[in-house]
Amino acid sequence: MRPPYPPHPPPPERSAELRRRFAEEARSERPDLSTLCLLLGAEADGELDEAGMDAVQVELDGLAGQLPFRPGGPRAWAVALRELLGERYGFRGSAADYQRLESSLLHQVLVRRRGLPILLSVVWLEVARRAGAPVYGVALPGHFVVGFGPADEQVLADPFDGGRVLTGSDAELLVAGATGAPLHPSMLGPADPLEVVLRILNNIRAWAATRPERTDVALRAVELSLLLPSHPARLRFERAQLLVQRGDFVEGAVGLEEYAELIGAVDAAAAERVRGQARAARAMLN
Repeated sequence: MRPPYPPHPPPPERSAELRRRFAEEARSERPDLSTLCLLLGAEADGELDEAGMDAVQVELDGLAGQLPFRPGGPRAWAVALRELLGERYGFRGSAADYQRLESSLLHQVLVRRRGLPILLSVVWLEVARRAGAPVYGVALPGHFVVGFGPADEQVLADPFDGGRVLTGSDAELLVAGATGAPLHPSMLGPADPLEVVLRILNNIRAWAATRPERTDVALRAVELSLLLPSHPARLRFERAQLLVQRGDFVEGAVGLEEYAELIGAVDAAAAERVRGQARAARAMLN
């Protein structure tokens, strides 16, 4: 295994092709989660080439092939995944994983068998889906888990904790610990692939936000988020600010002005503040 690093991005031509494919997949009728995660990973890590992306898909197929055939109901599926991925292969997370960009990249999570809750959940989802399990992601506030079976028979498992099967009180404690609020049934619904990808990109942005020297990572995460069919409008403002921070004052100022125009009808005072930032960015050219 290569030494710890934060990964560095691919050259511009490769990046442009990856982004084109990412946008195309995100707008397809049934976006594929593993494909989107690998395109995202290749955009973050220039060492991930086409052969490496194919190898990840083959590995996920191979793991799925090791699951028992139709083990039973939702709980039996959850236990089978825990025994395979959590116990036999040692996939799980720790507090230290939140400090590593690799913890948000699917190909690195497969190598390290460590990652953030949402990326470990992607491994569970993709292996289980290939084996025919009734599986889906559950985007609890502050902690992503996986669900098996219909709502009236739902079983939750926590891949970050090695696939531990959760009781109702476990899920309530996870939500209370993250938000201080009670668990609401609406929190237990399936997360679609684009919601999962946007949350992964949000995690990458949060990682980069505490590292001023990695505005390149933040910018790429924002720009990939903007390629998704649905995204927060404020990301346009964030992109413009990052461009200014990186010394691209003209494009940053243009982005700020466009965002000010967008919000002007609903918040004139905020729009004027953003225009002031645009003027300040242009002034830095003098």
